[in-house]
Amino acid sequence: MGSMGKDGGNMRLMDGFDSNYRFIIVAARRARQLQSGAPTLIDTSSRKPCRIAQDEIRAGKVHWELTPEEKHAVIADPVALDVTLPEN
Repeated sequence: MGSMGKDGGNMRLMDGFDSNYRFIIVAARRARQLQSGAPTLIDTSSRKPCRIAQDEIRAGKVHWELTPEEKHAVIADPVALDVTLPEN
């Protein structure tokens, strides 16, 4: 059956993101930072970097931005995204 909802399978767009694809790209980049030893930004019982990254984004602890070139590009390269963390 799958996990399609009543809306025909469309996922709700995360606040602050222009697409669900971009949310996943940002979460993957943050997960890589966590795997490389970056400290977590939230209290969590999860040990999985991908889950922690998604939870950090939902908590508003991870910020992202498009480069100026991407804003004007027809097809933005998701590899060029900058994932930044708030300064303590």
